[in-house]
Amino acid sequence: MTVEKTKTNPNNTIAFQGELGANSHMACMEARPDFEALPCHSFEDMLAAVQEKRAIAAMVPVENSVAGRVADIHHLLPDSGLFIVDEHFQRINAMLLGIKGAKIEHLTEIHSHVHALGQSRKLLREISARAVQHPDTAGAARDISERGDPRIAAIGPRLAAEIYGLEILRENVEDASHNTTRMLIMGRQPVVPPASSGRCVTTIIFRVRSVAAALYKALGGFATNGINLTKIESYMIGGSFEAAQFYVDADGHPDDDSMRLALEELQFFCPEGEVRILGTYPAHVFREQNKT
Repeated sequence: MTVEKTKTNPNNTIAFQGELGANSHMACMEARPDFEALPCHSFEDMLAAVQEKRAIAAMVPVENSVAGRVADIHHLLPDSGLFIVDEHFQRINAMLLGIKGAKIEHLTEIHSHVHALGQSRKLLREISARAVQHPDTAGAARDISERGDPRIAAIGPRLAAEIYGLEILRENVEDASHNTTRMLIMGRQPVVPPASSGRCVTTIIFRVRSVAAALYKALGGFATNGINLTKIESYMIGGSFEAAQFYVDADGHPDDDSMRLALEELQFFCPEGEVRILGTYPAHVFREQNKT
């Protein structure tokens, strides 16, 4: 599949995975309101749109407060050649959508993305309708609009209802009120804010040497230098059960003495060239608002 064609200015365009009306489309509108949004069929197409200069940036979902990590995306980011330039937290308000005249009590199927279905289990149990998976929420909304069957509904954003002429049968059907997706905005060149500009996040990927306690010692540099790690994940690479790549979000800026020393210690326990900074960017206000 290929990215949908657009006549917009690539330097004023942000790509996202999904169809018009998806949650990622809403994130583009909130984070970059002056940009045109470019829908793409897959994560690979979305990243390719930036690599091939059909868009200046990509809106990349990486994790959800209910569903956890977005599958596959962490395998794509290290080899994309792109850099994280910003982050955005998108509140997910899921709506039960149907064609005009549809009734909840008559529904037999509910279509949506696997995460949206998993985040609306109470609704599915209440209605006892069959859950049908789609590649994205907006695509499910478009599909039921085209089919015109009042027995089939979709779970999707309010924007999708507006775009595809659907009725909102019930608002806020997500199970958790904190349902939020963290997005990374990625571009071809790093855009590093000054160290004095406020709280920053630095995203690092690395592999450690295959020796005892290497990960413990590598991460020890962050602890001894007072660097808070807000996220650490591992995943296999190269089809090996012996090799893992680590993904870390750290509070701080590489120009800070504490971060510089922590990175030096990290590099000591990693093979040469196996520590890479994917981006240093301003911490979103959501982080301060949701401190525990």
